[in-house]
Amino acid sequence: MNVYLARQPIFSREKTIHAYELLFRDGIANFFPDIDGNSATSRVLSSTFFSSDIEQITGGKRAFINFTPELIHLGIPQLFPPQITTIEILEDVHPDAPFLQCCAELSSAGYQIALDDFTYRRELLGLIQLADIIKIDFLNTDMDTIRKYVEVLSRNGCILLAEKVETMEQFRTALDLGFTYFQGYFFSRPELMRETEIPILKMNLLQIMAEAGNDDFRVNEMRKLIERDVGISYKLLCYMNSPFFRRLNEITSIKHAILMLGEKGIKSFLSVIIMSELSQDKPDELLKSSVIRAKLCESLGALKPGRTDPSQLFTLGLFSLIDAILESPMEHVLEKLPLSHEIKAALLDGKGFLSSYLRLAESYERGNWGDVISLGSALGIDTEKLPAIYFHALGWADALMETTGH
Repeated sequence: MNVYLARQPIFSREKTIHAYELLFRDGIANFFPDIDGNSATSRVLSSTFFSSDIEQITGGKRAFINFTPELIHLGIPQLFPPQITTIEILEDVHPDAPFLQCCAELSSAGYQIALDDFTYRRELLGLIQLADIIKIDFLNTDMDTIRKYVEVLSRNGCILLAEKVETMEQFRTALDLGFTYFQGYFFSRPELMRETEIPILKMNLLQIMAEAGNDDFRVNEMRKLIERDVGISYKLLCYMNSPFFRRLNEITSIKHAILMLGEKGIKSFLSVIIMSELSQDKPDELLKSSVIRAKLCESLGALKPGRTDPSQLFTLGLFSLIDAILESPMEHVLEKLPLSHEIKAALLDGKGFLSSYLRLAESYERGNWGDVISLGSALGIDTEKLPAIYFHALGWADALMETTGH
């Protein structure tokens, strides 16, 4: 059985990745309502950690995972190494003495304990004293209450994590209040929507990247471009010899690398390298999200051969966060680029056939499983193939990020 698993980034104050929360769901069609949550969660966790490469899933970062009280009583968290596992305890828990004892033992064994969606209740005092991290919901908690929580919890020595932070303004507020970690999609929104000119150098890079997605892009010209640029040549050879490809023989020439990757692979590689140049001053996760989304969209298109061009979908995914990368309105960025009408319609208005693929990729990333199933069904895609596609996109993106120095 395939495991539906996505991850949501958790940032430090410097907007670097501290950890990922694993968002998972097992199966489709209401996700096996005849199976209780504990059984489903146990199967997902064991499959994730024992059958998949956890380094691929979290990129070597810590994993935050929700555990029910029953699973904690059964000792399930102890199946996983404490150095990568943060145990999240849900907000509706009623901590009795045996449960607190289990949590104390886990804490003594080196596990981090986080209280999710925190709302103060007197019965939680024992857990608050044990918790390393307390997560406060910025979407559903009023600011006066948040300030009170910060004042009281900080005195207990708790590390505070602001979750559901969706705008840069909310991030700055949480930063000023003294939060240590931040979770949400604030990083993927333009910080300032302003009509400023995009620098000529960045505009040139954008045009090259857009041309790389066109069918009439000349492969020989691309080869010359790569061979003239020492930096791109070096990154291409590093990428082709990375562990992702598991090659027996080292690739030592640009010509060999191009032959091995093929036209489509070179186009994708060149696009990502240029995108990394454009996003030098942005959180690494912004570039990584663009790359993962590009590969996801491309792979989704490949599931229905002939219905749409996978390379167009790759370009669509890659450009889907370009407004946040350049801090400029999407329409301002796209007006000077040689992108197809279909791509522009999907990015600007969410319209057209291509937009369904983008929405499906975004829904999977966020763990919106109901939307994943409905969108996949509408596109005629076998959703049982999505987990493998997602894991492959993560590995592919990590290999490229290492190549680009992100």
